[in-house]
Amino acid sequence: MSEFQHINGSDLIAMLEEGSVQIVDIRDAMSFQQGHISGAKHLDNSTVEQFVTEADPDQPVVVCCYHGNSSQQAAAYLNSRGFKTTYSLDGGFALWGSAYPDRVEH
Repeated sequence: MSEFQHINGSDLIAMLEEGSVQIVDIRDAMSFQQGHISGAKHLDNSTVEQFVTEADPDQPVVVCCYHGNSSQQAAAYLNSRGFKTTYSLDGGFALWGSAYPDRVEH
């Protein structure tokens, strides 16, 4: 079974400030366009293979969804595809957007 970890917003901010993280957002395209974590890449069924091929498997990946549920499965999947450290963002974009509105890109 693939393993992933949970991460909260404040720990993600620390990782962002270090510049040591890749963020992927698995929400639908319209939700992503309306707002996402600054620097996040949109990931869906049509882009996941390209991400797996091109992204650095040694750099941590944080997966963001709506509320922190679907991101757990996606983080486990990326881990099974060779990414060494994968995280699911607790509370998802719903919590992130309300707690850190200055770190939302539109």
